[in-house]
Amino acid sequence: MKSFYTRRGDDGTTGLLGEGRLEKHDLRMETLGTLDEVSAVFGLVRSTAASTDIKQVVLEIQKQIYKLMGEVAATKETVEQFRVIDDSMIMWLEEKIDHFSSQIDIPKAFIIPGDSFGGAAMAMARTTVRRAERRISESLSRGDIENTAVLKYLNRLSSLCFVLEIYENKLSSKTQQTLAK
Repeated sequence: MKSFYTRRGDDGTTGLLGEGRLEKHDLRMETLGTLDEVSAVFGLVRSTAASTDIKQVVLEIQKQIYKLMGEVAATKETVEQFRVIDDSMIMWLEEKIDHFSSQIDIPKAFIIPGDSFGGAAMAMARTTVRRAERRISESLSRGDIENTAVLKYLNRLSSLCFVLEIYENKLSSKTQQTLAK
């Protein structure tokens, strides 16, 4: 029987993709944990989405997030073999934003999450992506990671989440609740 534990992390460290270990509270580990949360929240979104189109887009995003995690977890010696986030992935997100935003009306005031379950789950995904974006920004400024496309990717991803929240609410025939101007 295969074991689900290794005991290697019992000392408060965790391994990287390459040689070396970091303390579990290191910024890179916090960043990886946040990206793991992003994928988990997108799993919730995918399981509740009203649209097959959204489910397919979200599944692709989850796959991309795991690739992004590999890049963040790589050491300087191994990062090139894990680097996959590039301008083409950012353009893919922009295409999805354009596609879905052409089918909705953008509110003229801040929206209040919760008009549909799928929309609320997407709002949660957006806020988690924003936290990951803050962690990546700090990691870039510290030199822990070097690929600036990762930050751009997360920035576009949060925009897509906002558009998909509104789209989910529209599909659920819910009136979008906004804050008064």
